[in-house]
Amino acid sequence: WDRCQMLGIKGINTTVEQEQQAGMREKQVLEDLEMPLARREMETLFQEQPEIGNQYLEDTLLRSYLKTHLPPKVLEEVHQDLERFGNRLLTQIQPLSWECERNPPVFRQYDAWGRRVDHIHTCSAWRRMKEISAEEGLIAEAYERRYSSWSRLYQAVKLYLFSSSSGGFNCPLAMTDGAAKVIESLGIPGSLKNAFDCLTSRDPEQFWTSGQWMTERRGGSDVANGTETVARQQPDGSYRLYGFKWFTSAADSDVTLTLARIADAEGQCTPGSRGLSLFFLRVRDEEGKLNNIQVQRLKDKLGTRQMATAELWLQGARAELISAEGRGVAAISNMLNITRMHNVIGAVASMRRMISLSRDYACKRVAFGKLLKDHPLHVQTMARMEVQVRGAFLLLMEIVRLLGLAETNLASEQDQLLLRLLIPVAKLYTGKQASAVAVEAMESFGGQGYMEDTGLPVILRDTLVLSIWEGTTNILSLDVLRSLAKSQGQVMAAFLSTVQKKLELASGSEGLSPAVQRTREAIGSLRRFLEAAGSEQALTMELAARDFSYSLARIYTGRAQTGGTEPWDGRGALLMEHAARPDASPTDVCAALRWCSQELCPVAEESARGSFGRGAALQDSALVFGNS
Repeated sequence: WDRCQMLGIKGINTTVEQEQQAGMREKQVLEDLEMPLARREMETLFQEQPEIGNQYLEDTLLRSYLKTHLPPKVLEEVHQDLERFGNRLLTQIQPLSWECERNPPVFRQYDAWGRRVDHIHTCSAWRRMKEISAEEGLIAEAYERRYSSWSRLYQAVKLYLFSSSSGGFNCPLAMTDGAAKVIESLGIPGSLKNAFDCLTSRDPEQFWTSGQWMTERRGGSDVANGTETVARQQPDGSYRLYGFKWFTSAADSDVTLTLARIADAEGQCTPGSRGLSLFFLRVRDEEGKLNNIQVQRLKDKLGTRQMATAELWLQGARAELISAEGRGVAAISNMLNITRMHNVIGAVASMRRMISLSRDYACKRVAFGKLLKDHPLHVQTMARMEVQVRGAFLLLMEIVRLLGLAETNLASEQDQLLLRLLIPVAKLYTGKQASAVAVEAMESFGGQGYMEDTGLPVILRDTLVLSIWEGTTNILSLDVLRSLAKSQGQVMAAFLSTVQKKLELASGSEGLSPAVQRTREAIGSLRRFLEAAGSEQALTMELAARDFSYSLARIYTGRAQTGGTEPWDGRGALLMEHAARPDASPTDVCAALRWCSQELCPVAEESARGSFGRGAALQDSALVFGNS
């Protein structure tokens, strides 16, 4: 609705003159269809290309959110910068994005004379993306805290707008942000002061990006048992790392954080997570030579091909221990929160981009004698995707709002508990949403959606990583259960208390009453499930983990607050809350009602079917592996 109803950059419902122009264009297309076949064969066959305008100005949900939540002075400054940034994305950054896609990194292992050089060549557009990231303060904004707790949200909004035009550079920015967060959480020790300044710099000449080298040959999220890299202490107190890193994203970065096991005097290492420590290292020395690192090869990935991902041998790489010995996993928790937040940003941005393109195409493409926008079934399909994107966007804004409060010591205990729960919930849920929406949206372009040179397949490819990177759906679902257990139920109590309060406030909003009732029923079902699961074996909760996490995402995204006489307390601005604002539109109400019309508590439904017992687990195994 952003383009078609509000701004009229390329809309169809903006001014009388534009309506007339659209009508004339449609009439001309229909006349062309009636053209004699002999003449049509001599004409060039073409379809009008979908276009996007200033993505900030066209995103009415984003702008209404900022208007509702930001203090007026902050909003004024932010609005001006985002409008300018939206124009820069359209005119300067998007063309660079195509260049990054067309010119992926190339690995040259040897020079012409047989000397090993291990050079990863990236295109000029990729290097320019790094400069632009610094100029726009895409990392700096969160750490300068010019707008107190709103600085993190402002940074997230810029990253959201940048993501789909970044040519894949959003990925190294995620790890750079995560590295800066880890260093900040350590109190920015003197030895890391220069690194922190470079990671958060606005000066393109000084700005560094960071990698994140955690995955080894045994791979996956089980770093406690999969990490084999050994750290040996040197006489000067530094360490040298020896091992093989199987999957190193942004291998062309300036620095990286990595896990390793410190060997004792006898060369022995402590197994499990207790043996892991966190290290900081420069990838190259002052002369540009690799820090005792050999590049084995670049990964041949399905998507995110614009970014160099490599297999690396560490052969005595000099590094600095930055965590307490054996506390590496705890030290990277802050990094994981940040990179998972970036994952959510990428998911929501990709959905918004696909729908923006689909909407514009529907206003141009004629099929069966009329524009796609005039086919009710086509519009219904797009509307269903729009509801998903709106929910995902507001969930994103909620976690970055809570993070901003936590970073400025303004978060209550309940805010902190919610943040711990909602980050893995948001990451796992939006990752699945993004791939589903991308596949559905591709259909709206017909065969053109499948053509590589339209630029649409790359959006789908790059989206598919979002449910894998930083923890698969199942891994994060189990992480949600750990957060409940570790807090001894406090996380779940905070969740239920927050939702219940919002429902009470929403009870007076007549237009939202069906959604309120559906959410109340879902909360009741969730409570009953938790009570019943408390007396069951651990297997029950493990089998229920994914559906349980989905239930949390759907219920929280649909929870409510009324706008009328109640003061706006800033807590959570999700679909019903957004729809209950005094200046909310009928479209906002419609989105909330439609969200709440889906099954909000799938875990209760599946539990009633007996999906989580030992018998169900045996049936699952038989279905997959047979009776052997």
